[in-house]
Amino acid sequence: MRSIRAGSIALLVVTLLAGCGLVSSSGTFHDSSLPDGARPLDGAKLVVTSKSFTEGVLLGKITATYLAAAGAEVTDLTGAPGSASSRQAQLNGDADILWEYTGTGWVNYHNQTETIVDPHELWQRVHDIEKRDNNLEWLPPANFNDTYAFAASTPTAQRLQVKSLSDVAALPVADRTFCVDDEFFSRSDGFLPMLVKYGMPYNDPNGLPAANVTRMDAGVVYPATAKSAPCNFGMVYTTDGRVKNLGLSVLDDDKKFFLPYSGTAVVRGAIIEEYPQLRALLGTISERLTDQLMQDLNGRVDIDGEDPSDVAYDWLRGEKLVG
Repeated sequence: MRSIRAGSIALLVVTLLAGCGLVSSSGTFHDSSLPDGARPLDGAKLVVTSKSFTEGVLLGKITATYLAAAGAEVTDLTGAPGSASSRQAQLNGDADILWEYTGTGWVNYHNQTETIVDPHELWQRVHDIEKRDNNLEWLPPANFNDTYAFAASTPTAQRLQVKSLSDVAALPVADRTFCVDDEFFSRSDGFLPMLVKYGMPYNDPNGLPAANVTRMDAGVVYPATAKSAPCNFGMVYTTDGRVKNLGLSVLDDDKKFFLPYSGTAVVRGAIIEEYPQLRALLGTISERLTDQLMQDLNGRVDIDGEDPSDVAYDWLRGEKLVG
């Protein structure tokens, strides 16, 4: 019988760490064991944290559940608010393991502007910088890429005969209508430079008139895109569960504008040296994660309303990684 681990210990730790800015809204995961009963992490004490959005929490729950099953005493600090608190906790040594994205490391943490389209090369560059500057080990990335993209409803994509962003650029100006959120509109690697890349300069009558762009909350972009109103094309994240649920067609970034955002487990250097078995354990998780899988898992939380702890445990059980 599965049971859910009480969050009292974690919450106590949260209280103790609150002065460091690390606060979790979660703190629970399911007790389990490895199928063969092995405990390769017996005696290890690990702190797993995550950012607060659905995918981050899910990855944290999967990691916490699996490493606890492997014998570690895990403190669950998933769901830390904002992007900075979990990152800072790891830099401070208050958290040991955090899932990150290569594009985030490259652009946000190290202010790099070079566009590297090869996912492995980008991971290697980020890995090397982070090892040198912060003694953080970015393990080999998973097979999912939670990057920016544009999508259309499938009927609209078929009606306009578009499969790529270059196809969109070839449409009559009146059909080039976009929905984006404010952050993406203003990012240095976001909407405006993307338009330049595809030959649709913003606020140009022959490119993309300002009236063709609707700025709205990111959560509203998905249903607006599904309805093709007020825009034919909406900004999406490629592993968001709503892409599949709403039947959206993701357009090919055929000029390779968007950076890869490969999901990667990041471990403090001192911890990976003390527990090198973490490489294989986290690799076991990482090699199973794909875009399609993350869409499904994210959708179970965001659309079906399931608890991330339950989704994480059910997936590990389904993969026969825990008993």
